[in-house]
Amino acid sequence: MVDATHTSFLANDRSYFSLLKKDIHRLAAEAGLGQKRLSELDIIVAELTSNLFKYGENGEILFGVFQNGEAPYIELICIDSGPGMHNPTRMLTDGVSTSNTMGHGLGSIKRLSDNFDIYSQVGWGTIVLSRIYIGGKSLKKMPVMIRPLVLSKPGETTSGDGITYKLTKDNIKLMLCDGLGHGPEANKAINEAAASFRVFPEVSPTATLKFIHSSIKKTRGMVANVVNYDFRTKLWTSAGIGNIAARWMGPGMNKNHMSYNGIVGHNIPATMNDQQYSSEEYNQLILCSDGIKTRWDLNKYPLIQKCDPAILCAALYKDHARGTDDMSVVIIKIN
Repeated sequence: MVDATHTSFLANDRSYFSLLKKDIHRLAAEAGLGQKRLSELDIIVAELTSNLFKYGENGEILFGVFQNGEAPYIELICIDSGPGMHNPTRMLTDGVSTSNTMGHGLGSIKRLSDNFDIYSQVGWGTIVLSRIYIGGKSLKKMPVMIRPLVLSKPGETTSGDGITYKLTKDNIKLMLCDGLGHGPEANKAINEAAASFRVFPEVSPTATLKFIHSSIKKTRGMVANVVNYDFRTKLWTSAGIGNIAARWMGPGMNKNHMSYNGIVGHNIPATMNDQQYSSEEYNQLILCSDGIKTRWDLNKYPLIQKCDPAILCAALYKDHARGTDDMSVVIIKIN
């Protein structure tokens, strides 16, 4: 089922921390994490909440479970708007502290995580990423890295935004879609679209959107962007209908992708064409639903491209989430 990739836990009230820890423990157990790793996850969450209490402002922890083929993992992203750090790498060293504590917090989180990353700016805040593999860490490197961050509108139990993709030996095709409105009916629209996406054999994004359009006419409709990357030709093709923002990024240039007007399932242009981009010029694509404000500038985040792309997803969410709709940021990057 297509739905939110993460659950948000507000962590700005110490009295809520014990409930937060229990909820994350329960979700991880339901995902199949073993007892030993559950205990270590509890320590990670305890250290994250401890840091939020000492230093953070507007703390939030995002919890997600990703199937990731044969290497499923749990992901924690901790976000705050606190004072930030001058030297995050130094703060990972045991014994280094700014609050007269033992200074083992971030170092413990890193040791207990299969994947760990951190990004911080003074006066802006900090993002900490921790992943734990459920059945052992995967050493296989995918040709394309996909980092999604999809969250339901606050108060809703299901998301009207969703991501789905198909990976073959020749290509990867991905769709980010946003059902009109929010809640169960919007989620129904994107799940019917995802089902059509999975069975359609062609790689062309425009042909895919036309097929989905004819398949979801009984739903409330959606907006979407479909992108395909061909491993042999090293070319992207893309097409979008409606207000899914798409920004192509490369070593020397960025480019916004122009979508067609319309609503998939209700009215789409009679004539559409795939737009083509070379991965030599653009090795990364950022997709956002309209739950994320589009007037963002990556120059605000110096050196963030050295981090796992999930950190950039979280930074855009932190600074630009509207909070009045479902919210999604997806980064696709050529390895």
